[in-house]
Amino acid sequence: MRRCSWPTTELDIAYHDKEWGVPVHDDRVLFEFLILEGAQAGLSWSTILRKRENYRRAFANFNVKSVAKFAPARIQRLMQDEGIVRNRLKIESTLTNARAFLAVQREFGSFDRYVWGFVGGKPRQNSRKALKDIPARTAESDALSKDLKRRGFRFVGSTICYAFMQAVGMVNDHLTGCYRYRELVE
Repeated sequence: MRRCSWPTTELDIAYHDKEWGVPVHDDRVLFEFLILEGAQAGLSWSTILRKRENYRRAFANFNVKSVAKFAPARIQRLMQDEGIVRNRLKIESTLTNARAFLAVQREFGSFDRYVWGFVGGKPRQNSRKALKDIPARTAESDALSKDLKRRGFRFVGSTICYAFMQAVGMVNDHLTGCYRYRELVE
């Protein structure tokens, strides 16, 4: 069974085989990936996967309403939590992004409806043959990044947005030789 070449650890392989590129329409999961992709900036995705359960614990299982209510004292406690990335800007952005996420939900009815609009409501099926063919950003991720920033989100540059789009299945960037590519083509 051939898969994309980037997963090398057991955790990476499990994530690749079960989650990466699968269309997500659950707002809680979309919020989780938005926060985790921002936390990953400057780090490896493997690092974030290893810390994922700690993030779920630290951020109320990514219950956006709960996270939006975190008090400043909670930030201080999170800065001491060795299970997550202890970067003050990233931690503070999680709270900021939770509030902005709620505003998007109020405006569009769901974050799902809003974010999937950037790809016309269905996954973009790419045909990449090698990792070098996968871009770091696209016109769609540029547009998403620009709009999220306009709405007050942080840690949402175009590269982060494209990684988010890959993770939640808005784009299928499994390599054409990967068994998951065929499973996810609509």
